[in-house]
Amino acid sequence: MPPEQEEGPAAPAPSVPLRVIATQWGRIGITGFGGPPAHIALLRQLCVQRRGWLSAEEFEDGIAATSLLPGPASTQLAIFCAWRLAGPLGAIVGGACFIVPGLIIILALSVLFLAKAPPSWVTGAAAGAGAAVPVVAVGAAVGLMPASWRRAGNITAARARWSCYLVAGGVAANLAGEFLVAVLLACGLVECYLRRPPRDAPEAGRLLVPLAAKAGLTAGVFGSLAWVALKVGALSFGGGFVIIPLMQHDAVHTYHWMTTAQFLSAVALGQVTPGPVVLTTAVVGYAAAGLAGGAVAAAIAFAPSFIFVLAGGPHFDRFRRSTTAQAFLNGASPAAIGAIAGAAVTLGLGLTQYWQVGVLAAAAAWLLLLRRGVVSTILGAAAIGIIVALAGGLS
Repeated sequence: MPPEQEEGPAAPAPSVPLRVIATQWGRIGITGFGGPPAHIALLRQLCVQRRGWLSAEEFEDGIAATSLLPGPASTQLAIFCAWRLAGPLGAIVGGACFIVPGLIIILALSVLFLAKAPPSWVTGAAAGAGAAVPVVAVGAAVGLMPASWRRAGNITAARARWSCYLVAGGVAANLAGEFLVAVLLACGLVECYLRRPPRDAPEAGRLLVPLAAKAGLTAGVFGSLAWVALKVGALSFGGGFVIIPLMQHDAVHTYHWMTTAQFLSAVALGQVTPGPVVLTTAVVGYAAAGLAGGAVAAAIAFAPSFIFVLAGGPHFDRFRRSTTAQAFLNGASPAAIGAIAGAAVTLGLGLTQYWQVGVLAAAAAWLLLLRRGVVSTILGAAAIGIIVALAGGLS
């Protein structure tokens, strides 16, 4: 077999017209409520079951490879599928059409929810939806734990380390502030060192290079916003929900772009709108610098996903088999899960009204005990908030 075939899907499948890519990926971007599980299901239905563009094996390989990458995995899968069907230009068109509809919707809602004097029902909806966000964070962490625990294997020492990484991430989410990324990277590098011969550690150490960029990305609002968005897009291990601990400290405490209540609303908007959860960065960008800030934050947050797929697509199969990549994820993933769960603590402490505690409890029962969906949880919480506001219960 020629060497290039051993690398995986080096050549795209039979070309699909760009107008078809734009139409179908745009449809998913508009109707993709429910986060990554919904996006993956829609992509599988389109590319494998309905059109037969990709085999089931190719699609599953794409999921496996993109799950090893930092950043929004479902977005990277959408870009990867479009790349397989129509090459680099198809990847750009498909990815953009998947992202842009949700971006337009969430920016429009940002104008409403982050207005200086929004109507009382909007304030109530934001407060109600925000009260459910800590539960959503806990639910996301719980949902991610089983796969990460299985990846750790059956060796007692490996499982003990997994537990330590989980705790480290949870503590860092509350105490490390902007250095949370360094903690996530450190956990991954420690696992690389323990699972690989010492001579291979410097290779993994190159992952720390992006941290050096911070010094050049903190000049002015847009520079700071660029750094925050870059962390979300290029350094978030563990799925889209990692944006919560990664962005909260910067948006609320470091740069004071928004209050804790507004950040809770931003996360809620990212959950109930179609498209990737990472679109929450656009709300933070809007709070920092208006519509231009929202567009810039989204562009920077999603740019690494395009780069990863376009540059690494031909090598995904080898990357997926890399013991170094697997080892790094074995350390960074539980730390990220711990950070997501840990963020729920600070988000919960950010609730300012007593009735929100009741909403929090109801959301926990609906999402965690009855195992209902995230979208219905947040919309229900928002509806309660509107009722409270119309009854004059806001303080």
